[in-house]
Amino acid sequence: MDDRVERRMGSVPEPPTAPTDATSDHRVELLERGPFLIARCSCGWAAPARRSRPLARNEARTHMAADAGG
Repeated sequence: MDDRVERRMGSVPEPPTAPTDATSDHRVELLERGPFLIARCSCGWAAPARRSRPLARNEARTHMAADAGG
């Protein structure tokens, strides 16, 4: 999830991030929706759509870290 790899076309999903814990079934993906980036997880969690790509990525990392920690 690097700012240099942002996709600027339509709703092309960014590659899912790998879970930090191999036993976890959480898979987070980042989806482009016009000017917004949406983070969502296979567990059903979803962050609000954000114009700030770094904020959306940070929310995804925070969700993954919370899952790995507990």
